[in-house]
Amino acid sequence: MLRFIVRRVLQAIPTLLILSILVFAWLRSLPGGPAAALLGDKATPEKIADLNHVLGLDQSIFLQYFKFLGRAITGDFGSSLVSGQPVMSEIGTFLPATIELGLSAIIIAVVLGIPFGYLAARFKGGIADNVIIVLTLVGVAVPIFFLGYIMQDLLSAPLGLPSQGRQAPGIDATAVTNFAVLDGVLTSEWDAVWDAIKHLVLPAFALATIPLAVITRITRASVLDVFNEDFIRTANSKGLTDSVVRQRHVLRNALLPVVTTIGLQTGALLGGAVLTERVFNFRGLGFLLAEGIERRDYPRLQALLLFGALVYVVVNMLVDISYGLIDPRVRVR
Repeated sequence: MLRFIVRRVLQAIPTLLILSILVFAWLRSLPGGPAAALLGDKATPEKIADLNHVLGLDQSIFLQYFKFLGRAITGDFGSSLVSGQPVMSEIGTFLPATIELGLSAIIIAVVLGIPFGYLAARFKGGIADNVIIVLTLVGVAVPIFFLGYIMQDLLSAPLGLPSQGRQAPGIDATAVTNFAVLDGVLTSEWDAVWDAIKHLVLPAFALATIPLAVITRITRASVLDVFNEDFIRTANSKGLTDSVVRQRHVLRNALLPVVTTIGLQTGALLGGAVLTERVFNFRGLGFLLAEGIERRDYPRLQALLLFGALVYVVVNMLVDISYGLIDPRVRVR
């Protein structure tokens, strides 16, 4: 197992290098450039040339990349052009909100998606199956920002759920980790815990809709495939109960594609968080990224894009490792 894990870790390194090249090249190809963004209305060709020299942007593209890579490895992405704060400090401040939101969304998607998928497969062609298929199609088709606005208008007031922010202005919670729910638990401020959970409900369900729909459909398809296997018919012919067949044979063998889907959807949550956080004014990395794009904040964009790529690669590496735990046959490949 250790050799399998080491092999997967080594495979992730060239992937990250390629992604760093793509991020570097894309940002350098954007119109205007960092110097024009820094100077703003005061930008003139002479001032842009002078600032490019100060920033080292007039050096060869290869030298710029290796300097960029060296700073990235040490976590030095410079300061934000918008706030003037170190980019890594900004990420440390805003990251807990995105983790709370993304973790809540993926928990909702997994807890509901796997049972719904199994239910649809178990009663294939029935009312439950048809209803679940229609709902998953709607979940995939409706844009997150549109669904967010609908939830704000139709659910916020009737359910008494906040539609903006992470906590109510009147809640004076003690910040320990910047995780709103965890901080309330650590400081025993239970009103802050409840308020933070209420603020999470609508954005978490909005962000969870696409992964929930995808996980449900993949689970349904995977379970149907397993139902048709010979070993399931053999298990049923032996007189095993439905619960034993379901737990020991069906779900375990159907998990591999589902785990893949969960990993991919978890890695892709940052993209959905950009829209969700903007709609619900939930100030996390998505909010930070959207502001960086609007203001052409190159240092912030470099750091956030590489961070997103790192998260995606790490999540997929963990998925590969989980394969080895679920199915030992994968370790020898």
